[in-house]
Amino acid sequence: MRIDLHAHSHVSDGTEPPAALVASAKTAGLDIVALTDHDQTAGWEEAARTALELNIGLIPGMEISCKTAAGISVHLLSYLHDPTHAGLLDEIGKARDARITRARRMVELLAEDYPVDWDMIAHHSAPGATIGRPHIADALVTAGVVRTRTEAFAQVLTARSRYYVGHYAMDPVTAVKLVREAGGVPVFAHPVASARGRVVGEETFHEMIEAGLLGIEIEHRDNPEEGRLYLRELARKHDLIVTGSSDYHGAGKPNRLGENLTSKEMLARIVAAGTGTAPVGLPDLS
Repeated sequence: MRIDLHAHSHVSDGTEPPAALVASAKTAGLDIVALTDHDQTAGWEEAARTALELNIGLIPGMEISCKTAAGISVHLLSYLHDPTHAGLLDEIGKARDARITRARRMVELLAEDYPVDWDMIAHHSAPGATIGRPHIADALVTAGVVRTRTEAFAQVLTARSRYYVGHYAMDPVTAVKLVREAGGVPVFAHPVASARGRVVGEETFHEMIEAGLLGIEIEHRDNPEEGRLYLRELARKHDLIVTGSSDYHGAGKPNRLGENLTSKEMLARIVAAGTGTAPVGLPDLS
C-alpha cells in the first residue's frame, strides 16, 4: 500500500488546487494521500470530493508553523483534528495574519532592488491562501531574477538575507497540546532538516513528547541520514509513530509524490488516535 502523508495544494504554497493534487496522487500510484496545507484546512472539502470520485484514500491534515523561544522554526503536522476547534483556529489565524504582514514587508524590501510588487504575489497565490515565501519566490521567477523557487530561497530569500522578515508562530509545545485537544494526531515534520536552518535539540523533542507528540516524520528528503538514525532510536525509545512523506508542492519544488512512504501499520495508528475528523475513503488497513 502506497501512502504519502505530506502534500500541499494552492490553499497554501503548493501549485495545484486540492482536487488536482488528489488526482496527481492517484496518477502517481498512491493509495492514500494526506492534504497538509500550512495553517489551513480550507482545501479539505474539495479534496474529499475528488478522493471519493477517484477511489483514493484521503487523510485531512494541516502543517502548523511553530517557533521555539530560541527562534528555531518547527513544523508540526496535524492529522484528523477538528477544524473548528476554537483554540487551534485562533492560533493558526494569528500565524496566517502574521505571514501576510511579513510577506508585504519582504516585498517592500525586495522592490528596492528587484522588479517585484504585491500584485505579483497576489497573482501567484489562490484567494485566501496562506501567503509565504514560496509565493514571493514565484514572483522572483516571473521577474526573471532566478530560474526556480529553489534558487530564490538559496540566493535571495535565505534567512540570512537583508530581505528576510520573521513572523509570529506559536511554541511547538503549545501546538502539540492544542492538536491533541482538537482530537488530532501531532507529528513532527522533517525535524532534523538542518539544510533549512537551525534544528531543535533533544530537550525540545522531549518537551514535545511530554506534551503529547505522537509521531515523527523520518523518511523525508531534507532529513540527513545521520539524523534519521537518531530519529529512529528516539521513535523506538518512546514508541512514536514513524512516517515517510514527499512534502509535495506541485511544480513549486522538485519533491515528487510517493518518493517517501508511510507503512499501513503506522497509518493505522494515526487513524486509531485521531478523533477530531474522519479519514475519507480509506481501504482496509488491517
